[in-house]
Amino acid sequence: MKKEVKTIIEHINDFLEYLDIEKGLSNKSQETYQRFIDKFINWLKTNRLESLFPHELNDDHIRKYRIFLSQSFNKTTKEPLKRSTQNYYLIALRNLLNYFTDRNIVSLPSEKIKLIKQKEKTVTFLTIDQIENLLSAPSIKSVAGPRDKAILETLFSTGLRISELVSLNREQLSNLENKKYLELGIIGKGGRARTIYFSERALNWLKKYLDNRKDKEKALFINFKASKDKIGKRLSARAIENLVKKYALLSSCPITTTPHTIRHTFATDLLRKGVDLRVIQEFLGHRNIATTQIYTHITRPHLREIHRKFHGIKEK
Repeated sequence: MKKEVKTIIEHINDFLEYLDIEKGLSNKSQETYQRFIDKFINWLKTNRLESLFPHELNDDHIRKYRIFLSQSFNKTTKEPLKRSTQNYYLIALRNLLNYFTDRNIVSLPSEKIKLIKQKEKTVTFLTIDQIENLLSAPSIKSVAGPRDKAILETLFSTGLRISELVSLNREQLSNLENKKYLELGIIGKGGRARTIYFSERALNWLKKYLDNRKDKEKALFINFKASKDKIGKRLSARAIENLVKKYALLSSCPITTTPHTIRHTFATDLLRKGVDLRVIQEFLGHRNIATTQIYTHITRPHLREIHRKFHGIKEK
């Protein structure tokens, strides 16, 4: 491998182009990477290291950058950066080093950048009784009732992320008459294509909701408030969050219930019923199986009971 004549900073545009063309990251992901890598670039400039070449980057630089991250503050909350956030910055730097390796540019191996250890991620989810109460909470006598019911049923049936839900268009669910099941292809987070599945129950409420729609708005879920600037407009993620919170309170579900809680409940329900983790990964649109594995600890007590009940040879 040869030493590069470009400084680290001069490589950044090529790195971002590499993320776009060769890694296929979405524009939003590229912007996120640029924001994270900019912190490292600013650190180099602050420490008069803007002329540093890839082959000159050493363990001491990494150590000092890690210290800098640990002493940094969130601009919005004014609180120290969370460990998870610090890791995002380190992952961006690690991928820059991977780019150097891929281009045969001498530099530190990416394995030299160790991530900060964090507590095991936990997820919150609803019990079957709680999710049934939540889904039954909207009053279908109100104007927005069928819509809200359709939203909750869709979230639980499909496991959609909130951003994926609000981006759905009416034309994607055309000709629902006589359909008892529906598969729909979507483009999710990171530009990943996947198929989502609507149950008969979810489709039933979507039909009732759409039957009451007399407007020509293309969005699937719209705002019904009697405000001139809001009639017929696509519901925002914040509006969906508030809607879920409202019905969580009405149904005595935890006040912390969010659309993502319903997504967690969707995955947990499948896992407890014996669905393979790889299949759940596909349902959720996770790029990495490690992301899906956060659900496995939830079912451990359940699996333990199954093992005790069904496995082994009973003593006579």
